[in-house]
Amino acid sequence: MFNFIRKHQRLMQLVLLVLILPSFVLIGVSGYTNYVSGDEDLVTVGDQAVTAQEYDLARRNQLNQLQRSMGGGFDPALVDTPAAKQQLLDSLVDRRALIEIATKDRFSVSDTALRQAIAANPDLQENGVFSPELYNMLLAQQGINSKDFEQSQRAELALSRVISPVVQSATLPDFVVKELENVLVETRLVQTHTIRAQDLLDQQTVSDEEIQTWYQANQDSLRLPDYVNVDYVLLNEEAAVKSVAEVKEDDLKAYYEQNKTRFVSPARIHLSHILLQPGKDNAQHQSVQQQAKELAQQAQANPAQFAELAKEHSQDKGSANSGGELGWITHGNWPAALQDAVFALKKGEVSGVIEGPDGYHIFKANDYQPQQGQAFDAVKDEITTEVRQQLAAENFAEMATKLTHMVYESPESLQAAADALGLPILKAQGVAREQVLDAKQLGATASEHEDLLEDPRVRRALYAPQSLQDKQNAGVVEIASDTIVAVRVNEFVPAHVPELTQVHDEVEKMLRQEKAVAAAQSAGQALLASLQAGETPEVEFSNEQAVSRIQPDQMPKASLDALMAVDTSQLPAYVGVELDQGYQLVKVIGQEKGELDPLISEAIHAQLQQIWSDVQERSYMAALREQLNVKQLPAAETAMATEID
Repeated sequence: MFNFIRKHQRLMQLVLLVLILPSFVLIGVSGYTNYVSGDEDLVTVGDQAVTAQEYDLARRNQLNQLQRSMGGGFDPALVDTPAAKQQLLDSLVDRRALIEIATKDRFSVSDTALRQAIAANPDLQENGVFSPELYNMLLAQQGINSKDFEQSQRAELALSRVISPVVQSATLPDFVVKELENVLVETRLVQTHTIRAQDLLDQQTVSDEEIQTWYQANQDSLRLPDYVNVDYVLLNEEAAVKSVAEVKEDDLKAYYEQNKTRFVSPARIHLSHILLQPGKDNAQHQSVQQQAKELAQQAQANPAQFAELAKEHSQDKGSANSGGELGWITHGNWPAALQDAVFALKKGEVSGVIEGPDGYHIFKANDYQPQQGQAFDAVKDEITTEVRQQLAAENFAEMATKLTHMVYESPESLQAAADALGLPILKAQGVAREQVLDAKQLGATASEHEDLLEDPRVRRALYAPQSLQDKQNAGVVEIASDTIVAVRVNEFVPAHVPELTQVHDEVEKMLRQEKAVAAAQSAGQALLASLQAGETPEVEFSNEQAVSRIQPDQMPKASLDALMAVDTSQLPAYVGVELDQGYQLVKVIGQEKGELDPLISEAIHAQLQQIWSDVQERSYMAALREQLNVKQLPAAETAMATEID
């Protein structure tokens, strides 16, 4: 939740702006007070208040926005947390405080400043210039007119003038930045020796008595939450393909012919031609026909002079200058009479006179490429797969409709739906309200479709009253466009501690791991004591490496903190660090003064300045709250505890 808000601060600010500022600007503070009069106050802010109605509206808008952004991953239980609710209320309070000060001190924004601010908005610019088209598109998307938008922006600018001077005046001293940079690049030359618990695991044994003792002492950590065991029917692309009957070969051949251009390149011929166009009267017609016959005889007698004859006699202005060249002609693209005649020519051959709709033609075949591609038998398997997938897509839509209908038509079981569609009823265990439990906790086999059951929509359906209380099918959930699942609770298991037999192996494994970690740390501490005493135990240290806070080189944080704290006046020095899975000895053998890349230095400075500005802003808001005597009333707890319908 907090990561989302941090990454989408402008979005969340816009949400809050839409909730509060338009009403503030349109009807004024007094009008606003009258508008919410009779509504319960949650927090008083000077002479104003954040009300239950206002908070509820903001919360609903925030959840709706999160749902649109997160899609199928949206789960109210994970995002509508107590901390998130308080953060939202605090945001409303802060904005109300700014409104109070802006109103009291008469902050205003001129029309010129407003126009400049809107024009400078990067979301409304194209190639760095304000775009009226983008502006109008934004208004259409938000469903507001330009007047309301400009009023809300004017109010936002007015509020920013309350706090901007504070934020902009927050300057971090250069010596602080420099000192921090020095700390970041301070470098140690070290060698390490790591004792891994994994290497000592085989040496560890755990008795049944130890397992029993741990089991009795750690009941709370073993306790499982309420969960349900589930029946489900999965309809996906794979199931739809299986539903397709065998495709007849005649149908496959028909598909091949319909899509032949994908598998076969048709024959093509490279042509040149001479075109003579006859006159309107019969005498001219006969004269032109005779001329064409003579030209055809000349070209056939000497094909090499065809281009010169075309340039001199052809009346096709588009090709005459290039020797009558027409380029490549694909079979199937010309009228049948012309096509049959030209594709009968051999390479280099000149045709006789061929009459076409636009006159008399003489063709020369410059080159020829026969039909190329794959025969039906060569692509039969590929075609079969394609046809089955297309039929499966049609089947999927029908099956999805039928599954949905039957799940609700026969709410007492999934059996009828499964039988009608020829799909199996699958089973899964350990679906809790917030997650699917690890199968090892249950002593069960993990579901092969755990990712589907992890979908928040599936879990919400399973825990709906109709499912748990009425013992009906939980419903049908569309996971993706080609995946839907029908679910039903077959058993509700209340929170409990599993029997020792269920968790025996896992407890044993954990205790052995703990003993291995303890053994590794004990061995490491002994080696450290020996080294610090000036002794020379057999320890194989790694090659020398240079590490710093800004370039730790995969050094564990605990080890880095320890080695950077070493007194370098007497080297070598040794430190030891307990790790989660063992122990690490670090031998510090030298130090260096590092240098920071200017680009990194600039980025660090900007980040520190932002942090410092944020601190100043929070301090100012805290002082503002105190000045306005902000009080969170008991009703706020009730409002935040209320579930959104």
